[in-house]
Amino acid sequence: MKIKNILISQPEPTNGSPYTELISKYKVNINFIPFFKVEPLTAREFRLQKVSILDYTAVVFTSRNSIDAFFKISEEIRIAIPETMKYFCISEAVALYLQKHIVYRKRKIFFGNGTNASIVELIGVKHKNENFLIAAADSCKTDLHKIFVKAKIKHSSAVFVKTVNSNLSSVNIDTYDIIVFYSPSDIKSLLENFPEFKQNGVKFATFGTTTLKALKAAKLTADVVAPTPEVPSIAKALLNYLEQK
Repeated sequence: MKIKNILISQPEPTNGSPYTELISKYKVNINFIPFFKVEPLTAREFRLQKVSILDYTAVVFTSRNSIDAFFKISEEIRIAIPETMKYFCISEAVALYLQKHIVYRKRKIFFGNGTNASIVELIGVKHKNENFLIAAADSCKTDLHKIFVKAKIKHSSAVFVKTVNSNLSSVNIDTYDIIVFYSPSDIKSLLENFPEFKQNGVKFATFGTTTLKALKAAKLTADVVAPTPEVPSIAKALLNYLEQK
């Protein structure tokens, strides 16, 4: 089977594409179509959780979206975040994004190395007496929440952002030879947009263990999997796959 068309369930890269070699070497057509979007909760939706932000002395962020949603909701429910609030971020990039909302140099901001475990290491003994609010997406029962429970850190989780399926009615899904998924939400969107979808000869590529797990739960099969020690990216995994064809 010759691979001609590949669908990637993400926005098109803006600063150079990792798929350039794939396109030039194998003359494939690649379309970028996001399968879902992330939106902040409305003030009404947030209030239903009965969470009082000012009860907490520290907030934990794992994404830029959660930062935007946190400050948007705080404004909508008319609370002023005190300057004494501490911010714990999963990475430096996420921490620097706080500059959009606060005067960075005047606040107590800490960041990890990109892993959930690094946030707990940051807290250590020094900050263990803080009361933490984890700004979560879609579900409070995140892996980070579980790590905090295990570490016996005083905290609560609240949902600040939600994923909303894109409308894919204009997409002719049957014209694609390979579909690439980066998130379990991509697979959820596929099945809800195309309830009669059958895999048949379509090849699926997945990035990350949770995405692969969600694909298997949907009784679908992955032909291309990343990351692995040999293929750290989807682009490299697809190159390897096509080389073997």
